[in-house]
Amino acid sequence: MRAGVTYAVVDIAEDGTQHLFTSNGGGALAERMGIAITEATAERVVGTMPVEGNTQPYGLLHGGASCVLAETLGSVGAVLHGQTVDRPFAVGVDINATHHKAARSGLVTGVAVPVHRGRAVATYEVILTDEAGERVCTARITCLLRGA
Repeated sequence: MRAGVTYAVVDIAEDGTQHLFTSNGGGALAERMGIAITEATAERVVGTMPVEGNTQPYGLLHGGASCVLAETLGSVGAVLHGQTVDRPFAVGVDINATHHKAARSGLVTGVAVPVHRGRAVATYEVILTDEAGERVCTARITCLLRGA
């Protein structure tokens, strides 16, 4: 945590989705990475993240940063789905990612769509593209859905 900065713990089930937009991703790590969620439904979650500040020593987008974006978007989708089955809390239990192409600058955009939405788990595929629309990464995240 940054000195002098206070982060609120958010009950998405209680506060609704608006907080996801006003908090730029719904969490301290997402905020630190510069993630901004631009669209959020259980069927599709879209967000962006700058490459600058999220690179590895060679100046390329860090693979871990891609995973942070993917997990953020997939988790938001899982929470929104979880609200429909009375299990509004999503906890990531598995993530994998294939990195297809390097990104060196600009924004990457992630689009998360459901692969499976059940009562206990939800799985989302997340495709990350660069500003030219080229696929940078394909990820899959599975979340356990928990009740209040």
